[in-house]
Amino acid sequence: MLKLDRFDIAILKALARDGRITKSRLATEIHLSVSPAWERVRRLEEAGVIRGYYASLDWTRVVQASRIIVEISLSRHTAADMQRFEDRVRRSPEVTQCDATGGGLDYVMQVVSRDIDHYQRFMDCLLTEGLGIERYFTYVVTKVVKDGAEVVPSWADSA
Repeated sequence: MLKLDRFDIAILKALARDGRITKSRLATEIHLSVSPAWERVRRLEEAGVIRGYYASLDWTRVVQASRIIVEISLSRHTAADMQRFEDRVRRSPEVTQCDATGGGLDYVMQVVSRDIDHYQRFMDCLLTEGLGIERYFTYVVTKVVKDGAEVVPSWADSA
């Protein structure tokens, strides 16, 4: 695990709030000069702590879309079965996030589709492709209460 100091944590918090922050504003905000601040950013990027910079988009303001949470259990839990499922999910533009989980189910996925019919056709394809899906549960998102894109955990200061 990478050892981070208070300057690194401050950089991560600033970038989580504003990925387009200028070099000089970042340096001012974390109380360093521009060169050392930017060297730290590059080090965090190279270490994989900063994975990229993205625009946070709300596609529902542009096109009609439904956001759906899906819990999935596979019938078998071999490495090959799980890899086949995960590879298929990675190739699916409808899937915006997928997490492997421990406990009573295997995966939790977030799917964005035009409408419920489009979602069901997508799931029907997954079911007929021999991916080993034993069962799935669908939850239609009616309102986003909190989006995790800008979350900075309160315990991050102790890292």
